[in-house]
Amino acid sequence: MSKRQLFLVIFLVILSAATYLTLSWRVEGIGFPLDDAWIHQTYARNLIEHGQWSFVVDQPSAGSTAPLWSAVLTLGFLVKLAPFAMTFFLGAACLLALAILGFLAWRELIPIKANWAFALSIILAFEWHLVWAALSGMETLLHAAVITLILLLPILNWQRMFWIGAMIGLCVWVRPDAITLLGPILLIIILRERGDLSRLARQSGLLFFGFGIFFGAYLFFNWQVAGSLWPNTFYAKQSEYMILQEIPFLVRWFDQLSMPLIGVGSLLLPGAVYLLVHAVKQRRVAVIAGMIWWIAYAGLYAWRLPVTYQHGRYIIPTMPIYFIWGSVGTGMWLRFQDSQTWRRVLSRSLLAAVFVVLFLFWGIGGRRYAQDVAIIETEMVQTAIWLNDHTDQDALIAAHDIGALGYFTTHPLLDLAGLVTPDVIPFIRDEEQLEVYMTAEGVDYLMTFPDWYPYLSSLGHVVYQSQDVYSPRSGGENMIVIQLKNP
Repeated sequence: MSKRQLFLVIFLVILSAATYLTLSWRVEGIGFPLDDAWIHQTYARNLIEHGQWSFVVDQPSAGSTAPLWSAVLTLGFLVKLAPFAMTFFLGAACLLALAILGFLAWRELIPIKANWAFALSIILAFEWHLVWAALSGMETLLHAAVITLILLLPILNWQRMFWIGAMIGLCVWVRPDAITLLGPILLIIILRERGDLSRLARQSGLLFFGFGIFFGAYLFFNWQVAGSLWPNTFYAKQSEYMILQEIPFLVRWFDQLSMPLIGVGSLLLPGAVYLLVHAVKQRRVAVIAGMIWWIAYAGLYAWRLPVTYQHGRYIIPTMPIYFIWGSVGTGMWLRFQDSQTWRRVLSRSLLAAVFVVLFLFWGIGGRRYAQDVAIIETEMVQTAIWLNDHTDQDALIAAHDIGALGYFTTHPLLDLAGLVTPDVIPFIRDEEQLEVYMTAEGVDYLMTFPDWYPYLSSLGHVVYQSQDVYSPRSGGENMIVIQLKNP
């Protein structure tokens, strides 16, 4: 990538991100579109201000699924750019990294059309799922960037397996499901070294050795903090959405795979299939392994955590690989369509359609991002601030969700989602059991959406209700605060 191209990609990433932030600012203000983003901010702040890995001060917990992301966010508090400026900068930097990686992947896979590589950078810089994730305050796009780098390294003929294993181990600190990356890398080693058993054993050993260093440290960290090998969220989320496993597996799998098709990804599907067929014929094992991993990863979430809310936030880290594969395959097909006039017209029409759909959904995604931020700001943040200002500081508050509540208040908290109160995980969806537990703990207030806990919401009287207009439009209800005990 030339300096001119690099500066242009940087400009386009800044333009893409700044447009989303401007739309958000005009609707409700700057904020995060997910309450979970405030969980990371709270862990980062407490680490800097109190030297503790805790969500509630003096209560160490493993409520952050992405400890590395929470730790990186401490930079914002050190340089007084928290919670927003540093977080958005890091997200935009991850988006830029993806755009550069896409450029390099294209140059390697289609050297004949190397001048088209910049088009893939544009697609990645403006794809609405990725821009939304970059500004979500979550670890999603950092996870995506590391995944993409790891899967592209074998394509770029970088085969230092110890360091690839170390990167996978480090990526587990971003999200534990990064452990699945061992599968495609091991497959690449097996297929490439199948004729040399000693080299196969050596390469595999280096991979697992590098991985084991960081993975072992990750397990030790969780054990020291919470007494379990995995973070609380690993268990809580699966228990909360267990009922969704009653849906037929193939339906759940299709729902996961369809997430990147909402937008320009739908036009890139034939290209992804074309690239896979071409890779099989040419025995490009790294491409094949990456595609198999993407499909299997979606199947894993369909099996254990079959949710697609918040624009498929759990599958978003895999989307760049799909977009790169689909774009490269489309480019391969287009380069063979110059022999006849009707083929040239068809290929140019497809290329134009890709960018029309890309920018159309980029605009739609921007409006959706602004609305998501507005919902969190009015439902979660404003409610948390009200509780902080209008209730005794020692009042125990039970809530689902707790992100903004933990950041904006100093109250003792009981987490109905189980992230920092793992005791509730065994009965996380049983309202009667939750009532017994809340009564035993002496809960004073309940903060929730009424349709989430209809029974618990009837146990006291409402003392606050948010005024958000977007939740009802989306079919939900406004956040309420219920006083369960008389002062």
